[in-house]
Amino acid sequence: MKTCSISSLEHSFRYFSHLSHLNIVPDSLRFSLLRRLLSQRLSSSRQIKTRPFPDYSPKKPTIRDFELIHQISTTIKLRHSEPFHRILKPYESRFRPDHLIWVLMNIKTNYRLVLDFFGWACLRRDPTLEARCVVIQIATTFKDLKLAHGLMRDFWAKPNLDVGLSFAHFVEWLIYTYKDWGSDPHVFDVFFQVLVEAGMLNEARKLFYKMINYGLIISVDCCNLYLSCLSKNFDQLLTAIGVFNEFPEVGVCWNTTSYNIVVSSLCRLGKIKEAHYLVIQMELRGCIPDVVSYSTVINGYCHCGQLQKVLKLIEEMQLKGLKPNPYTYNSIILLLCKTGKVVEAEKVLIEMMNLGTVPDSVVYTTLIDGFCKIGNISCALKLFDEMRARQIIPDLYTYTTMICGLCQTEKMMKAKNLFHEILGRGLEPDEITYTALMDGFCKAGEMKEAFSLHNQMVQKGLTPNVVTYTVLADGLCKIGDIDTANELLHEMCGKGLQPNVFTYNTIVNGLSKAGHIAEAVKLMEDMEVAGVYPDSFTYTTLMDAYCKTGELVKAHELLRVMLDRGIQPTVVTFNVLMNGFCMLGMLEDGERLLKWMLEKGITPNTTTYNSLMKQYCVRNDMRVTTEFYRRMCAQGILPDSNTYNILVKGHCKARNMKEAWFLHKEMACKGFKLSTSSYNALIKGFFKRKKFLEASELFEELRREGLVADREIYNFYVDINYEEGNMETTLELCDEAIEKCLLGETKNGNK
Repeated sequence: MKTCSISSLEHSFRYFSHLSHLNIVPDSLRFSLLRRLLSQRLSSSRQIKTRPFPDYSPKKPTIRDFELIHQISTTIKLRHSEPFHRILKPYESRFRPDHLIWVLMNIKTNYRLVLDFFGWACLRRDPTLEARCVVIQIATTFKDLKLAHGLMRDFWAKPNLDVGLSFAHFVEWLIYTYKDWGSDPHVFDVFFQVLVEAGMLNEARKLFYKMINYGLIISVDCCNLYLSCLSKNFDQLLTAIGVFNEFPEVGVCWNTTSYNIVVSSLCRLGKIKEAHYLVIQMELRGCIPDVVSYSTVINGYCHCGQLQKVLKLIEEMQLKGLKPNPYTYNSIILLLCKTGKVVEAEKVLIEMMNLGTVPDSVVYTTLIDGFCKIGNISCALKLFDEMRARQIIPDLYTYTTMICGLCQTEKMMKAKNLFHEILGRGLEPDEITYTALMDGFCKAGEMKEAFSLHNQMVQKGLTPNVVTYTVLADGLCKIGDIDTANELLHEMCGKGLQPNVFTYNTIVNGLSKAGHIAEAVKLMEDMEVAGVYPDSFTYTTLMDAYCKTGELVKAHELLRVMLDRGIQPTVVTFNVLMNGFCMLGMLEDGERLLKWMLEKGITPNTTTYNSLMKQYCVRNDMRVTTEFYRRMCAQGILPDSNTYNILVKGHCKARNMKEAWFLHKEMACKGFKLSTSSYNALIKGFFKRKKFLEASELFEELRREGLVADREIYNFYVDINYEEGNMETTLELCDEAIEKCLLGETKNGNK
């Protein structure tokens, strides 16, 4: 087997030295290449001495043994078509283990006879290690590697085997029988493979170096198996990389599969850059990267969120005529979904299918999960139906993902139907599926349904976990049943389940919203006693409760405690404080808080700015409101539906109807909808400006959306239509006003 030439290594070393000076390649790769280059120069400058295989010289048979051996050999050659147990019956009483070797010497050129005779002998007693190795050598010579593999594997499967001693004896007999019984070097490949498969990696490495002493190198495919086994264990990834750098020094010439294993190992260690450069090295070492090489690096960059590098590698792949596979596309789709670019991820799916690559259930599930997480359930359902139409069978994870999405948007009927579809297909829902559906019922306040599912789950032998109990406790807290939630918490502890921070946070949140702030604080103290430490959510929940009761001093004190304990406040924490300041009209304090956030590197989000803009609109200060809006957009923070509604109502109040109308059109283009109060503000604003056409257009739009105008607007349009003689429209508007406006007010009053 050839090794890489020194000239090609020199070329690679010069190339990577140049790149490293440009800060493109890490020095570690350049030094590794230099080490290999020097090592090969050293080995080429000295002659490697190899020892010959020993001659086989078993003990000689006696004259009596010789006669018996001759009789057995002659019998099986002449009567081989008859059953061996019949033709060899006369010799059974005199047959000894030594005779097996001597008979095999006489028949070793007839492989069929060797197998039949060896099988007959094994039925009487286990063969000696010498005999086993002899037959292994013969089988390998006749290319029956499956039998050779089986004979070796069976030996190592024996119970109570002294591995160290047995390995030494096995290697000794395999080497001793090699020259005269086969001389096929594949026998050592097979033995190496058996050792690796048995997890005896240290013994495999010893065999590798022992064979070098005899001038034999284990095949690259077997070495790949060794590399692969090392790379499966995270703790041995560095060992795998070390072997990859070490083995070429003694003659192993790695192939594409070898590089792919190490590229994957580097990616798992988080060394994506090194993995990428190893793919570049492949070509310089005469090894062509394949779709697996690129896909592995692409997946690595995807996990790091480096989309531009991914797109560049995809382009490079296509230029080389390599077709991305579902694994490649799934990595990209997963990255796009993680970064919220789900629409772009769907475009990748379409491109994938246009190029003839058939997506699998993993690709579809990733995209469905992405749409569910952004709340776009209609697109998720469309993909789910498309998946089934293409005969791609959803698995339990796909169904669970879809159920989670439906539950988050309170589409409980569809979620229940999917759950029954799972059962109808013979799939067994697990704890995650049951808990997802329970969560949906809890969020919808349907606690009876949630507990019914809990009972079904237990009847099926599934054990509710901490998440299950947390979901149920959260549902109970939402309907104000704090006592039952606490009882559930104690039941969970009684079953040996340790509440986690999410469980405690659920009860803290429930107590806070019910106005039991003192109890919530006490529970937070109990958390710490139980060894569960409050996180930013715990503190933020209590701060929100204090802010809503106007106790900003206590909220500030909690923020100080958070910071003292090294707990990093989130943007939600600051939004809670911001909302507290704004609700009390303390806008200057709110602005100072925003400045402090930016100084600490905490990026405000849309909610942060919305709180400030809303209160400046209340003050009718649209100049400052607009300034905050522009500052927010300049920072790359996108306005949401709430932002637009705040601005529309603010401009209407300030009688800036042209600006309000423009914002209405802009939000419609972006898929956002006006709220009822925004419609009412716009319609009234246009009335005051005598812009009746625009007002009427908005009134009809409001009705199409199923929203309710206020009584003043209904009165205006009833009067206009009555004066114009439109009796049918007048009656229709009267009925609508009574049903939606007056009756609605009465119901709310009764509540």
